[in-house]
Amino acid sequence: MNIFWQGKFYNPTKGMLSMEQVFEEMRGYMMEKQEKQYEIIVGCDSSSSLEPTFPLVVVVLRHGEGGRFFIHQVKYPEGRKFYNMHERILQEVLLSCDFALFLREHFGDMIQYIHADIGQQGPTKDMIREITGLIRGNGFEPIIKPESFAASSVADRFS
Repeated sequence: MNIFWQGKFYNPTKGMLSMEQVFEEMRGYMMEKQEKQYEIIVGCDSSSSLEPTFPLVVVVLRHGEGGRFFIHQVKYPEGRKFYNMHERILQEVLLSCDFALFLREHFGDMIQYIHADIGQQGPTKDMIREITGLIRGNGFEPIIKPESFAASSVADRFS
């Protein structure tokens, strides 16, 4: 999981944070109101270019009271190209699954969902079975548009 430990994560309130600081912030947020229920959700998006950036997001959702998010911009070395949307979407989901598995080591079953930027409408509709199967195969429940806010709203703002 070197990719997550190497770079910084951005949070609108706290600025740039290391992965260790993200963990501290997530735990601190959940400790503020221990009586509440929390969910940790991962999602990813990508810019539509040959050498896209992949904003990878972790959201800590406090049921009924909003949440916090942290975003890590994954950029591959020059020369790594993604020639079509299918490749980019697969990479988004693979990054999400890797990150969710990594987070599960630290937060257990609090992370159950991966949001994918695909839906019943538009060009990604033919990928639903493939993508949801990939997510389920990694032990998570897939959420697609329009409910996949971590990928289609939060990460999308940073792609």
